[in-house]
Amino acid sequence: MGTPDLLPLWFGESDMVTPAAIREAGIAALEAGETFYAPNLGHPALRADIAAYVSRLHGRRAAERIAVTSSGVSALMLTLQSLIAPGDRVIVVTPVWPNLFEMPRILGAEVICAPLRFGPGGWALDLDRLLEALEPGIKAVLINSPNNPTGWTIHRDEQEALLRRCREIGAWIVADDVYERLFFRGPCAPSFLDIAAESDRVVSCNSFSKAWRMTGWRIGWAVLPGELPVAFEKLIEFNTSCVPPFVQRAASAALRLGEAEVAVLVDRIAANQLTVRQLLADMPEIELGEPASGAMYLFMRVRGLQDSLEFCRQLVSVGRLGLAPGSAFGEEASGFLRWCLAVDGGRLEEGVRRFRRFVKESWPSLRPR
Repeated sequence: MGTPDLLPLWFGESDMVTPAAIREAGIAALEAGETFYAPNLGHPALRADIAAYVSRLHGRRAAERIAVTSSGVSALMLTLQSLIAPGDRVIVVTPVWPNLFEMPRILGAEVICAPLRFGPGGWALDLDRLLEALEPGIKAVLINSPNNPTGWTIHRDEQEALLRRCREIGAWIVADDVYERLFFRGPCAPSFLDIAAESDRVVSCNSFSKAWRMTGWRIGWAVLPGELPVAFEKLIEFNTSCVPPFVQRAASAALRLGEAEVAVLVDRIAANQLTVRQLLADMPEIELGEPASGAMYLFMRVRGLQDSLEFCRQLVSVGRLGLAPGSAFGEEASGFLRWCLAVDGGRLEEGVRRFRRFVKESWPSLRPR
């Protein structure tokens, strides 16, 4: 941070500011004096807007089951605080954003990793292995799809098999759906909300951060079953009390006015993925697999790389390029690098130039022997 001439592509966010209509809604709310406490579960108007949005995407009524949270990460942590006790066993599909397996550990749970497989066809779920791991006594399975960092997206038949198994053993499904709109094969990635009954033990956690470019606003939501909203209301009070009302007004504007902006971002990421893959295609040091179907990243393997953290440190200090080391996302990803694609095309191409120069000219002499 603060390194001169550094090109930082390690963050999972767009370099475009929040769309003007969303910013203006927040400004208008501030100017109108909306600076007081809001209800724990969110302003009724925003909860209704989220419920309508969820119904449009997934055909499910959800008005009474929405909790507005201070970010998507807050939605996930509140969910786990509601469900997890010390000693519980939780399965997490990895590689994944590290918060997803550290949160249950913080709460005293035993985390069991269910790794995706990587091959020429890209990343894939080992469904049989996951179903076998879902034995009686497992409290929950945590799934991020489309996945950060791999871009893997779960298939509908896989979701149906997992839901059947979790019903059999009474396990919860906690779905991190933050990237569901950043999907390149349709308007929305497959969601457990499409197939789950209101009584199923399924929680969908989401955020305004990615699709609407609102990372700094810190607002998300959860779709909850049964009596879980009661627990959420208490936990929100004990954590943050509420989301600021002017931020909630901006979020409502995002849902009402932001569809065109979502499409712009999706198109930009899809085009950038194609561009970077083409620019790296002639590098024998890099293994890409098939293109990702969602999220905002290129997740590539450097052949022979064992310590991606050291590689990324050297890439910053020598190559002036910031990428995220795969080891942050799980042991099975230690030879990979994550490249954020939600950036201007010129910056992206400059990043490729710096990466190629570093790999060809600097890394051979820097790599551990």
